[in-house]
Amino acid sequence: MKLILKWLLAACALLLVAYLYPGVQIQSFTAALIAAAVIGLFNVVLRPVLVILTLPVTVITLGLFLFVINALLFWAAASLMDGFGVNGFWAAMLGSLIYSALMLVVDAAVKAIL
Repeated sequence: MKLILKWLLAACALLLVAYLYPGVQIQSFTAALIAAAVIGLFNVVLRPVLVILTLPVTVITLGLFLFVINALLFWAAASLMDGFGVNGFWAAMLGSLIYSALMLVVDAAVKAIL
């Protein structure tokens, strides 16, 4: 139940990102659901590998390179889908920052509810 609720709220967060920032486009709620699943899958599978591979750069930049990794994963998810689009790297950077902030709120809300 918790996973389904978090997935639905992640899709709503993606729709809110597209509403707040014109650099991110989502065509429908179905596309947002699929995009949320793809982003979640990328964060579980690819993100740890990328973090380990880029550890020296992350240490040198005092952790700021993690924002670049998030933006690249956000951009990669958008490039794989038809209903989810991002207008370049900087749009992916800002979109991923907004999405991350919204997901912090979603996580706190799910923990408070369940």
